[in-house]
Amino acid sequence: MPGFLRRLFAPRWQHHDAQVRRLAVDKLDPSRPDQREGLERLCLDSDPRVRLAALARIDEPDTLIRLLGEQPYAPELHRRLIDIITGKTGGMTLTRRLQLLENIDDRDLLSAVALQGDNQQLRLAAVARLDAEEDLIHQACENGIAAVRHAAAARVTSEAGLQQLAQKARRDRQVMRQAKERLNRLKADAASLTAERENREALLAKLEAQGRAPWEPLYAGRYRHLAREWESMPGLPDASQERRYQDACQRCRKVISDHEAREHAHAQADRRRELATEARESLLEALEESLASLPRGDLLTEQDIASLRSQKLLLANRWQTLSDLHVTDEGLRERYDTVLADYDRVLTAWERLISQQAELEAALAERNPERLAASIEACQWPESLPPTPLLARARRELAGSEKTDVDIDTRLEQFAADLSQLEQLLDRGAFKGASRLHQSLRHRAESLPDERLQNHRATLKRLGARLAELRDWRGFVAGPKREQLCQAIEQLAETPSLTDAELDRRHRQLVRDWKLLGDAAANRQLSEQFRAASDRIHERLASWRDRLHAERTRNLQARTALCEQLEALLEAPAADADPDALRRIRDHAREEWRRHTPVPKEQAEAIGRRFGRIRYALQGLIDQRAREVATTKRQLVEDARTLLERQLPAAARAEEAKTLQQRWRELGRAPRGEEQTLWREFREICDQIFAAREAQRDDRTQRARQRLEEMQALIDRLDAWQPSRHADSTILEQAIDEASTLEPLPSGRRTEGMRRRWSGIVRARRERLNRLAVAEEIQRWQTYQPLVDAHLKADARLLEEDTAEDVAIQDGFSLPEDMRTAHEQRNAARLHPPSDADVAEQLARLRVHLSLLAMGRVSQHDEPLRLAIQVERLNEGLSRELSRAEEVRIVLRNLLATGPVSPDQWAREVGELDALLTRLTHLPPP
Repeated sequence: MPGFLRRLFAPRWQHHDAQVRRLAVDKLDPSRPDQREGLERLCLDSDPRVRLAALARIDEPDTLIRLLGEQPYAPELHRRLIDIITGKTGGMTLTRRLQLLENIDDRDLLSAVALQGDNQQLRLAAVARLDAEEDLIHQACENGIAAVRHAAAARVTSEAGLQQLAQKARRDRQVMRQAKERLNRLKADAASLTAERENREALLAKLEAQGRAPWEPLYAGRYRHLAREWESMPGLPDASQERRYQDACQRCRKVISDHEAREHAHAQADRRRELATEARESLLEALEESLASLPRGDLLTEQDIASLRSQKLLLANRWQTLSDLHVTDEGLRERYDTVLADYDRVLTAWERLISQQAELEAALAERNPERLAASIEACQWPESLPPTPLLARARRELAGSEKTDVDIDTRLEQFAADLSQLEQLLDRGAFKGASRLHQSLRHRAESLPDERLQNHRATLKRLGARLAELRDWRGFVAGPKREQLCQAIEQLAETPSLTDAELDRRHRQLVRDWKLLGDAAANRQLSEQFRAASDRIHERLASWRDRLHAERTRNLQARTALCEQLEALLEAPAADADPDALRRIRDHAREEWRRHTPVPKEQAEAIGRRFGRIRYALQGLIDQRAREVATTKRQLVEDARTLLERQLPAAARAEEAKTLQQRWRELGRAPRGEEQTLWREFREICDQIFAAREAQRDDRTQRARQRLEEMQALIDRLDAWQPSRHADSTILEQAIDEASTLEPLPSGRRTEGMRRRWSGIVRARRERLNRLAVAEEIQRWQTYQPLVDAHLKADARLLEEDTAEDVAIQDGFSLPEDMRTAHEQRNAARLHPPSDADVAEQLARLRVHLSLLAMGRVSQHDEPLRLAIQVERLNEGLSRELSRAEEVRIVLRNLLATGPVSPDQWAREVGELDALLTRLTHLPPP
């Protein structure tokens, strides 16, 4: 169908002319579905008149809400829905309208319903559907129902929203006050959170600095104090602060654990030193016992000397090894030197005897007493040592006589005791000791009478047989062992893959094992075979030994230089030498000594003794300085205890305690056990001092918080108070005095806000009291109005009839002294009246003065009078500044005294005067 025909036969509500569509609206029936669809289409028509007419025909709000979803920005549709939901049209029940609100999300529609609704419940429901804070602020400021305003204001939570609400809610002072209070609380909470975060940051900075600091005696206590402060802080830290706290704590604990590990290592070193001392003592005791047992024997044999030599060699090697590791005690060193001197005397006597052995044997063979005596004299054998068998036989030969029976009995008793000891040694399997004792018994048996030895010879023979059997068993066991050692050393000599050090170590072990066998299963062939293999190993290790000798020489030089440095230090020690520094020198010297090892054996003992003496002297210096430090620290403990008992402020006492702690750290360490005891006592006293300071700080903080709360309560009370008369100024002064008693308040954003609010409230209340004083003055002036009227009448009669008469004060009417004076001046002025110009000028001055007091400005033609009045006010205010009420009283007093005033003059001025007085009586809003 052509377009023309389509338009011709189309419904009229689809006509292109808006006026036709407007007329078609009235003919559409909303009850018919096909025409209802047309009405709904016309509700969204492009012409506003068509939309208004169509919307007027639809009363179902559900349909309108659906149409609103299709076209949200239709103003006519909004107005129609607002009229229906607010109850202006439609006659819909409240329950139904409340149900409709639950399906509406349009902000503008909800805001309009909240402002225009005919029911409080409906408005509250609309406000509850609003979410945008600007809509809630608008409702809290503009809504006509207080409950709705309060409900909207209660949902404003942001700081910016509360700030706007406090500035714009002029309609409801309660909303304004609550907004200000919530805003102040938000700011106070924000300030509190900021302060708390700053405190945590400051504490974290201290903890991190503590984690980077080296250990000192107060380290652990300071870390525990900071950790307790962190735990006692209010609120919870954020994730970054908690992570930083844990990292700082971990570093602090590591420093503490490292120190404890060092202390444990020192304790272990002390334990090893004690063990070394015990080992030295045991070796010394063994050699001392051997030397002491020599005089108790009857004869000194070669086996005794060999045993003594082996013991001395063992003692020297072990002593040198221990001396390289630990300092030797001076007492042990003296014992060691004494033992070595005794050993040297015995060995020297033995060597002299060996050198004279051939001469003694020749003298005995010749039985030449003179030669024998000379040989014995040349031996210079010590009286404290028993003679050797050869020397004993020579002495008997020279003496030419036998012992007495008493000596023989004593020797027989000793012989029997030694037989018993020999049997015990054989029972234990102690071959060496039993062999030595058996040989001694055999020699002594030769010098005793045969008839006296009848009872012991059988026992000696039986024990000799047991000793021979034990020797055979040792040979039986030692034979295969010797063959095994020979094979092992030959195999070692033919092994090329070993390093020189490993080859030397194994060679030395094999040689030690060979020597331990002694003479058991001794065989010349095996001995020569073992010695040949050992010689080949020695040839192989010759170059390595040369290098080792050169290294030992260098180590010896380094040790010698170390000793010289330490000796130079000990010769001139500093008077205030730090024991900790001396300890570090000692430990470093020990490390240097251990690093330069080995040294040549010939000089090892001498350099070891030298270093031992140095270390002992250095340790003595350390102990001396440590004792001095302990004495000083004991004095510091007493100073801290005295400080704790002194009557000082807690903060001053804490600062002095910090000074004492600094001095403690600078002193170094006292002796180990005493240092811990002193430190524990000093730390307990310092903890008490700092605990008192923290308690005082907490108490001061609590009092400051309490003052803040009291100040807040005072501000709220004064904010709610509105004076009704000037006499109420005493209440304001009392409040100001109470506020002054609460000073000083703690610094912070909350305090600054409270001060600003307090200043504003006091300023507003003073202004109101001043206005009240002015109003009261004007009210009193109004009571004088009959007197003023009487004066005006008298002035008029004076001007008309030229009759001057005084106005009398009526009975019962009282005037203040200044007003009575003005009244008398007015009466006197009628007796000698001034010119009309003077009266007019005076009235103008009074009017201008009142205008300045009421409005603060005057007209342009009164500007000269304003300047003159201000000059007078300045001159009068030099001694004391007048209040506005006092100035108003002065103006009114002068107005009463000015006269005579003609009716025309009064008529020109009275209107403006009354207006100015009325303005002055206006009070500021509460």
